[in-house]
Amino acid sequence: MIDWRRPVVFTHRWLGITLGLLFAMWFATGIIMMYARMPELGEARRLAHLAPLDLSTAAVPLDALDTPGQGAAIERVRIGMLLGRPVYRARVSGSWFTRFADTGEPLPGINAAQAIDEARRFAPEHAGTIRYDRRLTEPDQWTLEIRRQLPLHRVTLGDADGRELYLSERTGEVILETTRQARRLAYAGAVLHWLYFTPFRRHTAVWSQSIIWLSIAGSVMCTLGLVWGTYTGARSPYRGWMRWHHYAGLAFGVVSFTWIFSGLLSMNPLDWQGATTPTAAERGAFSGGPLRLHEVALESLRSLMLSKEVEIVQFRGQPRLLVDGRAPHSIGRELLLTAARDAVPGATVQDAAWLDAYDSYYYDRNREQPLPVLRVRFADPRGTWLYIDPNSGSILRKEERLSRLNRWLYHGLHSLDFPFLYGRRPLWDIVVISLSLGGIASVVTAAMPAWRRLRRHARRLYS
Repeated sequence: MIDWRRPVVFTHRWLGITLGLLFAMWFATGIIMMYARMPELGEARRLAHLAPLDLSTAAVPLDALDTPGQGAAIERVRIGMLLGRPVYRARVSGSWFTRFADTGEPLPGINAAQAIDEARRFAPEHAGTIRYDRRLTEPDQWTLEIRRQLPLHRVTLGDADGRELYLSERTGEVILETTRQARRLAYAGAVLHWLYFTPFRRHTAVWSQSIIWLSIAGSVMCTLGLVWGTYTGARSPYRGWMRWHHYAGLAFGVVSFTWIFSGLLSMNPLDWQGATTPTAAERGAFSGGPLRLHEVALESLRSLMLSKEVEIVQFRGQPRLLVDGRAPHSIGRELLLTAARDAVPGATVQDAAWLDAYDSYYYDRNREQPLPVLRVRFADPRGTWLYIDPNSGSILRKEERLSRLNRWLYHGLHSLDFPFLYGRRPLWDIVVISLSLGGIASVVTAAMPAWRRLRRHARRLYS
């Protein structure tokens, strides 16, 4: 009979020696990520720093907007200011293009001097210290997730916080803001935790497969450690550091496994997760087709001059104006419910309810996602749920049976994001930090024996 114990111990030992420092880093950086993620520009701050909208010189009607590509429909339009002039920013096939509202001429792209001017409008208190840094045609550390918006202009404000702004060359907008502290915390947390090093992350397929296989190896390592630790029992047969490693593994091994395994699931290795974004057909059921810009007259917009930004969306074929993100009135329940039925044809509505507070699937740690929303649940094979914004008349989030399962397997296990715990701070903080320190202890207690073993093997190799 084959003795299973030797391969279990051997595999666990060498996976631990190879990957131990990586896992210790994952535990440590996870603590930092509880409080700081990657730098971003929040929507509230973006709106607060926009120049007041002035349509007094606007002369080009909205229905005169022509798209860069033939046959492509305009999905959304935002009206704002650029270089002291009103502009139309339109989205087509997920990309934005810009035309001046006073002449209709397209924006060829802002240059360095214009980027400086826009940065001064965004942060006038630093107008005297702002300087141009560089034009980005390849993503840097902080723009990896928004690389579709390249090229970008990076501008430094010259303030005590080391603030930097990133402006889109195509639209002239500030789309990202970083500070020295935010960058340091991101390096110490998210960049290390996700292995988000710019030269590595640029190669998406290589980075993705690396994370997947490292997570698989870590899951195997933890499983074998738990098997061996359980087999040997609570009375450890080891001495010294290995005895403490044995106890730390028994105490924190299950949590370590769930963290590593849920990290694997975040990469969607088998492409099994359900959808959380609506399809084009589902969006079309709410919008009612391409934007009817001819129904939005310039004269009707001039009364909104004191606002910062106007966005034109559409619900059931009727354009709606969002002034600084808000509509003058909400859409009624029955109208939203009718659109929801058309979005999931042939499915029975299980229930529909207004949510004035977040539930377990539609929520936001920063509490920036809009409320109230109408949640419509369908009794279809996919178990579709739609979260609908009565303000814009659009689907904010879609959930399916598999995406809800993934919510618990990933967010639940990886962040201990359970309602009974996460909403009770600082209890959640204490629990997560304690478990993270336990995971670090399970690695550190094996470090000295691992080092001694490596030295022995090195002596044999070179003797």
